[in-house]
Amino acid sequence: MAQALDGIRVLDLTQYEAGPSCTEMLAWLGAEVIKIEPPAGETTRREMSERPDLDSWFLVLLNANKKSVTLNLKSERGRAMLEQMVVGADVLIENLGPGSMERLGLGYERLRQINPRLIAASIKGFGSRGPYAQFKSFEPIAQAMGGAISLTGTADEPMRINAGLGDTGAGLHCAIGILAALVQRQATGVGQRVDVAQQDAVVNLIRIRFRDTYLTGQATPRRGNLTAATAPSNLYRCRPFGPNDYVFVHCASVEMWKGLVGVLGRPELGDDPHFADRTSRAKHQADIDALVEAWTEKRTKHEALEILGAAGVPCGAVLDTAELLADQSLAERGMMVPVEHPTRGRFTMPANPVLLSESPTTVTAAPLLGEHNEEVYGRLLGLTAEDLRALKTQGTI
Repeated sequence: MAQALDGIRVLDLTQYEAGPSCTEMLAWLGAEVIKIEPPAGETTRREMSERPDLDSWFLVLLNANKKSVTLNLKSERGRAMLEQMVVGADVLIENLGPGSMERLGLGYERLRQINPRLIAASIKGFGSRGPYAQFKSFEPIAQAMGGAISLTGTADEPMRINAGLGDTGAGLHCAIGILAALVQRQATGVGQRVDVAQQDAVVNLIRIRFRDTYLTGQATPRRGNLTAATAPSNLYRCRPFGPNDYVFVHCASVEMWKGLVGVLGRPELGDDPHFADRTSRAKHQADIDALVEAWTEKRTKHEALEILGAAGVPCGAVLDTAELLADQSLAERGMMVPVEHPTRGRFTMPANPVLLSESPTTVTAAPLLGEHNEEVYGRLLGLTAEDLRALKTQGTI
């Protein structure tokens, strides 16, 4: 079956997480994504591996469904080969260090000159302009500058989040921009630049937290797992009391509250004026927490999930990474899939979270370094096996 982005060719000059998460999504949607790496490989390929002879899990998880070619962009011939590929490309995306593309002579103006239809996308910590444009950034930097760390942790200590808000968050924002630019090109016939800053992506992801500042004029405080808006909204211990044996319960309406207290065996509290609305319940957070945990600590998190979920109470068991890989519901939805890698062997990995009825995704393993040199360079540049051997000897590929 055809996929949504069949016929779209993406030149992928990305590294680490922010860029690869974008291009992996485009590949899952059907684009031909050609990952262009230095002859020694992208930094994460071996430097982040536990063994020097294996590609890292970091790279494997972020580069599924792509092709890999090697190319030395610091060489004149390497840059010329990239420019040849730009001619027939739809998208070029990079998240190299600030100013890297310009120093290579491959800035946006040059790319647009070669191919006016090209969508040229860039992910940087702080975008292409502004006082921090030349500053380097990684995930925790983006979280700090985007406000996420200020909101996370206890009142006494801010903490970073171990989800990729700044990296994958920026990558998915970039994918949205690329898709919009491709649609606009259908009407205009010309490409454009897509500029995404990690800081901006994090600011967008914490958007709703500005409401407290609008209401009070003060910075939104850290509240740990609690919310000032309602109760219960907290983590509750479950048997057998391991490090992740918790369930999160959140009642946003009186109907949910009545469902909860029915399960707890205290249905009279559903009509108690002390708990009549969100604000009233929030004022009695401690009493409610004690009531809920007295029930949850007699059950496992999975038992609590089943019982509360069936009663219409929003809740979630705290699942760790090992549990997620083995989770049957994720497997049934196709979110966890088995993949066969040429050196890592068979393993289960997260798949495409976007399910399109007419564009299904079949996950394939991340490519080995330069695995597609012969196929890509032969098809796009007309190079022969002899040509490639010479280029390898010269250090171009």
